[in-house]
Amino acid sequence: MSNALYVLLSQDWAGLVIALAVALVGGASWWWGNRAGGRWRRRSGLGVLVVAALLAAGAIVHIVRVAGARADHPPPGELVDMGGYRIHVLAEGEARGRPTVVWLPGGHSAGLYVHHLHEGLAREARSVLIDRPGTGWSDVGPFPRSTALEAEEIVEVLERAGERPPFVLAGHSFGGLLVANVARRHPELTAAVVLLDPTPPDTIIYAPHNPVLGSMRAGILASAVVSLFGIGEAMLAGAGSAETDPEVTQILRLMEERLGSELIASLRAIESGTRARVATASIFAELSPEGMAARGWDTVVYDGDLGDLPLYLVTPGDMGDAEAFFSTIAEANDAAGEQRFEQRLRRFYELTRQRYLAASSRSERIVTPAGTGHNFPYETPEFVIDVIRRVLDETHQAPAPP
Repeated sequence: MSNALYVLLSQDWAGLVIALAVALVGGASWWWGNRAGGRWRRRSGLGVLVVAALLAAGAIVHIVRVAGARADHPPPGELVDMGGYRIHVLAEGEARGRPTVVWLPGGHSAGLYVHHLHEGLAREARSVLIDRPGTGWSDVGPFPRSTALEAEEIVEVLERAGERPPFVLAGHSFGGLLVANVARRHPELTAAVVLLDPTPPDTIIYAPHNPVLGSMRAGILASAVVSLFGIGEAMLAGAGSAETDPEVTQILRLMEERLGSELIASLRAIESGTRARVATASIFAELSPEGMAARGWDTVVYDGDLGDLPLYLVTPGDMGDAEAFFSTIAEANDAAGEQRFEQRLRRFYELTRQRYLAASSRSERIVTPAGTGHNFPYETPEFVIDVIRRVLDETHQAPAPP
């Protein structure tokens, strides 16, 4: 998809532009039918004009609804001017002579989706949440979205917000890939990297066909388009009553429990526009073999790339929570029930998650409590905060580099 189309779809008024385009087609058909005496063309033109009117009405509803949501839910932090767009930063707590902790959640998500970790740590350390461009209260920023671009944006927004290095960079899942990229580009600003089961690029490049990622990106774009006409909000509102994957249901329940229903409601309201979904669809182009081949040099953090930076890889001991995922991959590759395929698949995913240990000569793996899975930052938040406390203590005591 072209960047121009991403830009258009990320605007709340894009529905009116689409409605106008449809109206022009309908008007032209009606006019030509009148001139040429074609009854069918005239009637079809009127039908298209009616559709355009309905689309315009839905677009106006969407614009009003999004404007109201943003008025009702002001940003809890600071909107930092990046020169043409703004990024939302929430920074709280006192550093007390120790590094500042910067959190990035999984997915292409607003920083406040790990507010429970931030809140637990900010009582004793400086803690920062950043809404990736397009998410939360941040403006969408330039397209295409990429990990390389956002790594530089993270550094720039911290500087513009007045946050002083060094930083402990803590990222979960896709956020882990992002903070590893920040550290690779700016080791001079980094005290330590804490990777909370980060996305391994090898699973994008070398894994067998994964239908989940492709359908996810297509679904995100489809929901963005329909939401322009006031439809997406209703669909999302009804999603809770629909049948969903038990694992998705569980994580949504945990998120609401950890973050609180009020914060979850604010995040959903503020992201009722299209910019979060369009920005996510843009950056998720990386998560394909073709996307990683095109951007891999700027995205992959490989062996030795972090030098001697302290790196803590925090992962579950196994992938016991991924049985449904493995079954989906096996079925998509016509290998359902093939024991050797499934054994190799499990081994591949378990070992690629540990590949980050080779990125630094000072790396350590920390295993999460038994029974936890990929979403352990919500399952056992106090464990994650304890890990960060330990990292802060160790980096504070470590001698300064020459």
